[in-house]
Amino acid sequence: EGFWKYWQRFTAGTFLILVGVSLTLVYRRERERRGPGERIFPKFFWRGLKIFGLGMIITVVVTAAGVGYVDFGILHLIGASTILAYPLLRFKWLNFALWVVLSAIGKAIEGMHFDGRWTPIVIGSTMTILFIDGRWLAPFGITPTYYPAVDYFPLIPWFGVVLLGVWFGNWFYAGNQRLIPLPDWGDMLPIRGLRFLGRHSLVIYLVHQPLILLVLMLLGIVSL
Repeated sequence: EGFWKYWQRFTAGTFLILVGVSLTLVYRRERERRGPGERIFPKFFWRGLKIFGLGMIITVVVTAAGVGYVDFGILHLIGASTILAYPLLRFKWLNFALWVVLSAIGKAIEGMHFDGRWTPIVIGSTMTILFIDGRWLAPFGITPTYYPAVDYFPLIPWFGVVLLGVWFGNWFYAGNQRLIPLPDWGDMLPIRGLRFLGRHSLVIYLVHQPLILLVLMLLGIVSL
C-alpha cells in the first residue's frame, strides 16, 4: 500500500510499455526480413505461448507453496499480450485509443468482486449444478473479495499499457528512425551491463521467485 503500491505500478507500467515497443520493433524487423507475403504470426504465437507457459509454472510453484495466488501475473500478461497485440502492431493511434478505453474500463471495475455462484447447466435432458469460481474472472480484472494475489496484472487495464507501448514504438521509431537522435552509448561498460540484464530479464524473473520462496522457507515463514 501507499508508496510501494504506486512504485510497483510505475515500474510495471514502464516495463510493459517497453514490451509494447519491443513487439513493434520485432514486427518491423521480421516484416522487412521476410517480406510482406510471408506469415510471421506463428513467431509471435509460439513466443507468447512459451512466456504464458512459464507463467503457469510460477502459478504451480506459488500455489504449492501456499503463499497466495498467481492466477494472472506479469508473465501471463506478457504472453497473452504478445499474441493479442499482433493484429494491432501496424497501427498507431488505434492503440492509443484502446489504451484510453481499457484504462477507463479498468477504473470502472476497480474494486468489483465476484465470489462465485452455483449455476444450473442443462445438457439435453440432464441438468447439472455447476459452481463458477470467481477466480476465473481474474484475468479480466474482477476478483473474489478475498484474493491474496502476490503477482497480479489482469488484461484490463494492463493490456492497454502494452498497446500504449505499441503506439509509442510506432510514433517514436517511425520510418525505422528515432524521432529524436540519441548518442550511441551502447559500448559503455554500465550500458553493456544493462543490456545484458535486459536480454536475460525473463531468466532473472524466473529465477528470483523460487529464490525468494526458498529464503522464506529457510526462515520458516512459509512451508510446502
